[in-house]
Amino acid sequence: MRKLALICLALILFNVCAFAGPPFLTDDPEPVEFRHYEFYTFSIVDHTAAGTALFNSTIGGTAVEIPAFEFNVGAAPNLQLHVIAPMAISAANPGPITFGVSDVELGAKYRFIQEKGLRPQIGIFPLLELPTGNSARNLGNGQTWAQLPLWVQKSWGKWQSYGGAGYVINHAPGLRDHIYAGWQVQRELNKKLTLGAEWFDPGRATLAVHAPQIINAGGIYNFKENFSLLFTAGHSIHGDSHTVAYLGLYWTWGAKDNKDKPGLAHAMHPNSGQPFRL
Repeated sequence: MRKLALICLALILFNVCAFAGPPFLTDDPEPVEFRHYEFYTFSIVDHTAAGTALFNSTIGGTAVEIPAFEFNVGAAPNLQLHVIAPMAISAANPGPITFGVSDVELGAKYRFIQEKGLRPQIGIFPLLELPTGNSARNLGNGQTWAQLPLWVQKSWGKWQSYGGAGYVINHAPGLRDHIYAGWQVQRELNKKLTLGAEWFDPGRATLAVHAPQIINAGGIYNFKENFSLLFTAGHSIHGDSHTVAYLGLYWTWGAKDNKDKPGLAHAMHPNSGQPFRL
């Protein structure tokens, strides 16, 4: 029973982990520009404090993706293709510490409504999580699972806000289908720095836990127009205790004939494909 509890804890951690639009947990509907590219190298942490009730066991744990790599390409107008390939550390408390390849994420973001006037932009971002990690070593889900989100975004001046909700389909042992949701707001302070905050609910991935609601804050610092530092940290305010953090580096490049330079939504706000991979 203890072993089952540790395995389920790891699955829960990586389920919360597989959610976001870096560096935030909530994603946005804006795809990478056509014939442009994005690359991230990053680390994500999700720590659950001891005291979480799971199969009559009182345990905690930490899941870390390090190093993890993400690549996005603007494959067509309003269409972004996406992949994340992470290494991971899983440390249940009590339990062994393991390290290895985790689950690979594939996705396609499609924006079907453009922002204009009072109308927000709207898009979908279906994601498929492949069981490339060894679930017996607490490094993956053990089965293929999917996320089906809808995201909305509106900008005004130096402000931008986005959010939405999605549905997880996950039939791995101990886990269940569920809804997740989040909303974020950010402001460009200057050409170098953008700061933001969000509320995020990853949903109830299993009946054995109480879904956390997380308040997360952070931002993007631009070293150059196409090279940025991304960072966030947050903690749950309801449900099971979670402490989360993201730290990453981001590069973008693309066709010179596209005059839309990376702005708030790219160099100032990189796109990606998760609700946080935490």
